[in-house]
Amino acid sequence: QVQLQESGPDLVKPAQAFVVTCTSSGGSISTRNYYWHWLRQPPGKGLEWMGAMYYDGSTSYPPSLKGRAFIARGASADRFTLDLYSVTPSDTAVYYCAREASTVVGGRRYRYLELWGQGALVTVSS
Repeated sequence: QVQLQESGPDLVKPAQAFVVTCTSSGGSISTRNYYWHWLRQPPGKGLEWMGAMYYDGSTSYPPSLKGRAFIARGASADRFTLDLYSVTPSDTAVYYCAREASTVVGGRRYRYLELWGQGALVTVSS
């Protein structure tokens, strides 16, 4: 059974960068046809999608984060990372990684996030 676990710094100063890592136990990030996502939830707010990486390493990001967020494979086959640059206190959030799956019902394909990590809180503060 595949499980996801996030890890990252607890506290980061404004204007700096940080990396959060997602470790997939029981499965490789390069397993065909999977998308791997990063999302975050600031305190008291809703979930924000930060981007995704396909199993082949291609990535996509929301326009609001382009140029500041980068998703990549980690140092081992079971990891992928999110680098976030030029952080501000508004980047304080619980960061989640997730794996996407899809299913076909009635001829239509539905995509959904089937696996989630427990989240890692990163606080940006001076």
